Amino acid sequence: MKLMRGLLDLVVLQFLRAQPMHGYQVITSLRKQFGVYFGPSTIYPMLSVLEENGYIKSHWDLENDRPRKVYGITPQGGELLSCTEDSLTHIYRKLAIGTNKIPFVGTNLPTDGLTSGKKHMNGGHHGLSLPTP
Repeated sequence: MKLMRGLLDLVVLQFLRAQPMHGYQVITSLRKQFGVYFGPSTIYPMLSVLEENGYIKSHWDLENDRPRKVYGITPQGGELLSCTEDSLTHIYRKLAIGTNKIPFVGTNLPTDGLTSGKKHMNGGHHGLSLPTP
């Protein structure tokens, strides 16, 4: 479960690197991109911890009918994401070499295949999985 939580943090940082988002946008983006559901009781505390650790920063958007707290990645969060992406790429390649199968060539991990079907994350012991080599 701890590995899944760490991967969730990284996915959220990646979303926020692409564009600032409010919490509900994070929840819906996870559902659309990966077919998983993490509820507000998971996402909002995680966003708070990421902010406390300096990886993201928030501000209130008062321009719309409803005020929303919008989160964006900080330079420190970007550095963590880049370092972690390099480490995951290295691990993935080691795993692929260990099975004598190298499924891709290049510097980036494949973006598809990170989930195995739709999953509901409330109460289940399912997680994101690396693509099978």
